[in-house]
Amino acid sequence: MSPLFRRTPRRSPAERLVTLIRKPGCHLCDDAQVVVEKVCGDLGVPWEQKDISEDPALHDQYWEQIPVVLVDGEQHTFWRVDERRLRAALTE
Repeated sequence: MSPLFRRTPRRSPAERLVTLIRKPGCHLCDDAQVVVEKVCGDLGVPWEQKDISEDPALHDQYWEQIPVVLVDGEQHTFWRVDERRLRAALTE
């Protein structure tokens, strides 16, 4: 098979990681967390949250965009999290 037609093996949900970057007192962050918890719970995908007020590097990188959602370390979205879009990113 040609290298152009090889498919990357699909990773299992347990091999994925969603990271929610947030700050305390942020209502958009609370809304994002609800979506992340639901989608990750439904799919069995582990997730974590990081607080920009505790990490200067994350603060410098994301302070204007929070909440930010990373999927496997790559920025997926910011400000508002769309449940269907996150679910699709984790199941493709």
